Amino acid sequence: MRHRKPSSTPLELSPEGQWHTHTAVTPAATELLDCLTPLVSRASWVIAQLGQSLDGRIATQSGHSHYINGQESLVHLHRLRALVDAVVIGAGTASADNPQLTVRHATGTHPTRVVLDPRGRVPLDIKLFHTDSAPTLHVVGPDTAFAPSSATVQRCRLPLNAQGQFAPSDVINLLNQRGLQRILVEGGGVTVSQFIEAGVIDRLHLLVAPLLIGSGRPGLQMTPIETLESALRPTMRRFRCGDDTLFDVLLRAATFT
Repeated sequence: MRHRKPSSTPLELSPEGQWHTHTAVTPAATELLDCLTPLVSRASWVIAQLGQSLDGRIATQSGHSHYINGQESLVHLHRLRALVDAVVIGAGTASADNPQLTVRHATGTHPTRVVLDPRGRVPLDIKLFHTDSAPTLHVVGPDTAFAPSSATVQRCRLPLNAQGQFAPSDVINLLNQRGLQRILVEGGGVTVSQFIEAGVIDRLHLLVAPLLIGSGRPGLQMTPIETLESALRPTMRRFRCGDDTLFDVLLRAATFT
């Protein structure tokens, strides 16, 4: 009987995001590969990420959110950052959380950090504007006064829509024109909701913690609908993420078969 020659490549990926290996894989590694290989196998996509409680809250009424989700969910978020070219946050998240948006709990390259600030309300002393660990892009509205680009941050303008916000498609096009093809919309809930409602998100990674807050700031906030016939009914997969549950929600099936 002839023995099959082992593959020189430990992991083989198909264009559809399926993986195969001749090496033994642990159950934990299998779940991780099942979750992330659809992203690794494609060169261009937009993913959104939200962490929330069982009752759909991303923070208390006062804005306290550290930490709703567990350590494994934080590691997952950093893995997503390591896979993308750019990570996008809104003005509220930049101001309230003062994040670094770098890869620290996983191995990988820091993505370009993008702050959407249509009215110029983000304080200029936040970390993103004064650290050179990764490129930073500060996007403001056409009539907003702002400091010029510097060694640590590049500033540019985009037009506003009727609601006084950036059209998500304009943001995606701006980043694509700069060679940023894999994009993570990290927060907050309002920004993620706007991008989902605009139809530019391919996948949503929704991390749900076994926690009931009972009040506070909701996660997704989109235009109200009258009946459930208008609700989105995407396909999804579920994965364990420590004590949390990761819902991998497929929003644009045409992009991910």
